[in-house]
Amino acid sequence: MLVFSCLVAGSFSLGSMAANEISPFALNGARFIIASVVVGMLAMVTGGIPREALRAPWRYAILGGLFALYFVMMFEGLKTATPVSTSAVFTLTPVFAAFFGYLIMRQITTRRIALALAVGATGALWVIFRADLSALLAFEVGRGEAIYFIGVVAHALYTPLVPKFSRGERTFVFTFFILVSATIVLMAFGWRDLVATDWGALPPIVWITLAYISIVATTTTASLLAFASVRLASAKVMAYTYLTPSWVIVWEIALGHGVPSVLVFGGIGLTILALYLLLKHEP
Repeated sequence: MLVFSCLVAGSFSLGSMAANEISPFALNGARFIIASVVVGMLAMVTGGIPREALRAPWRYAILGGLFALYFVMMFEGLKTATPVSTSAVFTLTPVFAAFFGYLIMRQITTRRIALALAVGATGALWVIFRADLSALLAFEVGRGEAIYFIGVVAHALYTPLVPKFSRGERTFVFTFFILVSATIVLMAFGWRDLVATDWGALPPIVWITLAYISIVATTTTASLLAFASVRLASAKVMAYTYLTPSWVIVWEIALGHGVPSVLVFGGIGLTILALYLLLKHEP
């Protein structure tokens, strides 16, 4: 989940640079086709795809639909919202994941985990608003953030449903069917955008973003999330997303978009403290 949070952050920074150059349906349709092929090949070379994995295909349809909804809403939101503000909305995921985890799996959030979530949220907000209280007080939720919020709720619901629907399938096999289902959903709703896109005229940043989100931010993160979700409570899994704003700032620095003030790193310290509380063993 540490790796997951870093890779997800890259989607915010690169996605904001490409969001206005291509339809979210076209971009995500292409990314899920590529990711499905890659994960399918990995599933085949690591033991094959058993026929038993096709039991109750409705499971994959639900998970794939939620996954597709999240990514479409993310890139639609990034058309008007900044990477930092969208990562702020993303930090709401652990709270919703804990709520859905209790409803679906009866996973109890202990006092220590609740404290870790609170500390992590404080640190994330510190980072998001760059230790500037006036920026926090002036915060207004824009259209992009509101659109992305819908995706965040879908992502939070997805997390506890993974262990709920898993029947012991290998990670790559389970992820493959989720990605195929997401592709079918996107094709059903966005095939016109995919066909209408002039792929030859797209700027390089779109291709760079597509390569990253297809191979890294979809294939890898979907597998990481599937692996972690059946081994950790939903609140713990998604609590690692509190690191995402910090990673977004690292990505923004690397892309030449500015360096935050020294005070911001106090927030990074709080997110690390939250992770320490989460990583401490608890029966």
